[in-house]
Amino acid sequence: MVQENVVVEHRIMVPPHLAGEVVEVFAGEHTVTDAVARLRDASGALHDLTMMQVWPVRVPRPYHEKVSATEPLVTGTRVIDTFFPVVKGGVACIPGPFGAGKTVTQHQIAKWSNAEIVVFIGCGERGNEMTDVLMEFPELTDPYSGQPLMKRTVLVANTSNMPVAAREASVYTGITMAEYFRDMGYNVVLQADSTSRWAEAMREISGRLEEMPGDEGFPAYLGTRLASFYERAGKVRALGSDGREGSVTVVGSVSPPGGDLSEPVVQNTLRVVKVFWALQDQLAFQRHFPAIDWLTSYSLYLDKVTPHWSEQVSPEFRSRRDEAMAILQREAELAEIVRLVGVEALSPEERVLMETAKSIREDFLQQNAFRDDDQFSSLKEQDALLGVILLFRDKALEALSRGASLDAIFAAPVRERIARAKYLSAEDLAEFDAIASDIETQLVGGEDEEPAAMYAGGER
Repeated sequence: MVQENVVVEHRIMVPPHLAGEVVEVFAGEHTVTDAVARLRDASGALHDLTMMQVWPVRVPRPYHEKVSATEPLVTGTRVIDTFFPVVKGGVACIPGPFGAGKTVTQHQIAKWSNAEIVVFIGCGERGNEMTDVLMEFPELTDPYSGQPLMKRTVLVANTSNMPVAAREASVYTGITMAEYFRDMGYNVVLQADSTSRWAEAMREISGRLEEMPGDEGFPAYLGTRLASFYERAGKVRALGSDGREGSVTVVGSVSPPGGDLSEPVVQNTLRVVKVFWALQDQLAFQRHFPAIDWLTSYSLYLDKVTPHWSEQVSPEFRSRRDEAMAILQREAELAEIVRLVGVEALSPEERVLMETAKSIREDFLQQNAFRDDDQFSSLKEQDALLGVILLFRDKALEALSRGASLDAIFAAPVRERIARAKYLSAEDLAEFDAIASDIETQLVGGEDEEPAAMYAGGER
């Protein structure tokens, strides 16, 4: 083993095609090409082992077996972790038009995810975006190790002015590096930004080779290449006798022209990924970030992560998430009525639902990637925040049933505390209990009395 830095311990492995007994280990300082150990195989032949391995990047590295992945990849982004989670070893894609926030979302995952190694592939991206990573990551602190983020990050830089052949190879280079660290027993997250530029490189190379074109000029094997890339993700038991497990989580962004999700790269990607974070330019124009559309996005890993949530976060976390999603879907149904005849046409219960949905959108789903107290939120914080939002809804309905007015309910001072609760840190979880207590106190009301909010400041 070699301590590469204070975060990464580089484990010297026997190449996948060799097996046998290590008969000698050489002491002293060595370069990566020097022999550091000697192995005798079953036939008695001796092989020198170095601190590096040579492997064809288009060929997946072998492993003993794939195992079921159930642990979520915690990114600190509430809309991802709570509503559309991905597991360690899963696959996800982020399609969206220009300006919707794909790169910032990718950067957030690279910065704050609880993976041990991050491989970031800038495939055909602008040079200033890679420069931002190089300049910013050393200044940021990994929330898990306390060290600079750059110490756990591998960058594969392929800017838009580089040859298309290099662009086509960059994605394979990155996934092979990720598999190499996976075989050491690390949990790796790979960010490919963006696979659309990779597909465009394939189209250009295919055209020069005079191959038969498919949809929109892309090669006919586009779907096969995308599937073979994403299928290299997963949680595996590595080769060797120690049974070490590692994982590669692949998150690929797609940049469809004009935000057209029906174009070939998006459609072929959706056939193989299990998490779909759909970015909408309308949300971005409204300054709602991350601009992930909660009505069209989905995750097929919800049932897999639910036991982990119940054990490590809260038994009610999944039910709260489902309840919040149902409220947002019902809001979308009622929005058409509101546009036609106004909010006054809704029943009091429906108006409470609309206000709850607004709170979920603005107080929970919106998150500022450039604010220190909001760019990362732990699972326990997310559960507590969602809990107080839904508790306000429940107590508001109870107050309505006892004769309280909507104006009094919506004027409760505790709503301001709920709105600012997303800025609380993990050390302030007790503050959520105080907010819940205020909700219980302020939303009382009866047949002939208003909620306590009407008496805030000593005035009625």
